[in-house]
Amino acid sequence: MLAEPADASQAISARLNAAMEAERDLASKVRVLIEAVPGRIVFSTSLGMEDQAVLHGIAMADPTRRIDVVTLDTGRHFPETLALLDASESRFGRRIALVAPERGDVEALVKRDGVFGFRHSIEARKACCHVRKVAPLRRVLQGAAAWITGLRREQSAGRADVPFVAWDDEHHVLKVNPIADWSLDVLEDYVTANGVPVNPLHAQGYPSIGCQPCTRAVRPGEDIRAGRWWWEQQDGKECGLHNSPHRKAARVDVHEETTV
Repeated sequence: MLAEPADASQAISARLNAAMEAERDLASKVRVLIEAVPGRIVFSTSLGMEDQAVLHGIAMADPTRRIDVVTLDTGRHFPETLALLDASESRFGRRIALVAPERGDVEALVKRDGVFGFRHSIEARKACCHVRKVAPLRRVLQGAAAWITGLRREQSAGRADVPFVAWDDEHHVLKVNPIADWSLDVLEDYVTANGVPVNPLHAQGYPSIGCQPCTRAVRPGEDIRAGRWWWEQQDGKECGLHNSPHRKAARVDVHEETTV
């Protein structure tokens, strides 16, 4: 691990955050991270526009492929998302590893809640997200020193204070958000200027794309994340990857014999 004591990890986070704050270029931020972190670095991409921009920055800054690029294969992606995965591998010349949920956990979840049980309650939806996303990510981050994401402060009120770098107590890694300060205009200009492939659903009213059954296009004037789990009414809707709920609530055991 990069650092064990809490004070040491916080000090490293502060130094790296300041170093990345001083860099304006995305690829330069990635180089700063590679030079500063000797251990394993993981970039988990959702293949959304933000993550496609970050993937381009990684491709420019990491010719030796120090960074492991992975995506969570929930089993419920849009066909357009899977096509983008293939196009991205061709465009950037590197494999994006698929991380799947445990088969037994998925089978137990569906047996208990049904195929669309996640719409019956917030607890059931969070259980589905946990099995298909949170637990697989936790598995892939084991032993990693740093975790790169495409979070932006402008995405939602709950992300308004996202730093470039912070220590993630849940996963025991440095969590790195190299485009945290980007506006949507900056993001769109970047992908256009660099010929970065993006999901065609973005042009059809899907600014935030998750699993197909849980994502709809947003209406004019709606928040950019309003199309995620649209049947839920509470603010700050998340799957648990970036604001992990209390461990007990997140686990929601799918049956007595299954440990999620």
